[in-house]
Amino acid sequence: MDTQTKLILIVDDFKDDREMNSHYLTRCGFQVSLACDGQEALDNAFKLQPDLILMDLWLPQIAGWEVIRQLKADARTLHIPIVVLTARAFVSAEAVGCEGCLIKPCQPDNLLVEVMRVLERRSTNSGPTPQTGGVTTQAL
Repeated sequence: MDTQTKLILIVDDFKDDREMNSHYLTRCGFQVSLACDGQEALDNAFKLQPDLILMDLWLPQIAGWEVIRQLKADARTLHIPIVVLTARAFVSAEAVGCEGCLIKPCQPDNLLVEVMRVLERRSTNSGPTPQTGGVTTQAL
């Protein structure tokens, strides 16, 4: 997969997490855009049409849960896979309508594996990525 043509939107209110994940994914060849709150996430998703969104759930202005609901309800962004990246575990990615879930702190290699899994699955499907369920709980 040519990572240089893939844009990932990282949405996290914690600056260190945004910068760490951005730095790692950029080193892996991805293009990265950042958002620090729910409104900026919506604006960037509609404007940039990223290939994948890494979404924290606990955000200022508009909670990540609501951002996901709005993105999945809009025809312009329904197709964009979302991987939840949160410090609070929950039952499954399916519970919030996402294609994957990682629990923070997350090892960079595990982040890359999940991003690649979701992007590869998306590239083999013409529609929205099917859910796989489950929670990945790798910690540093």
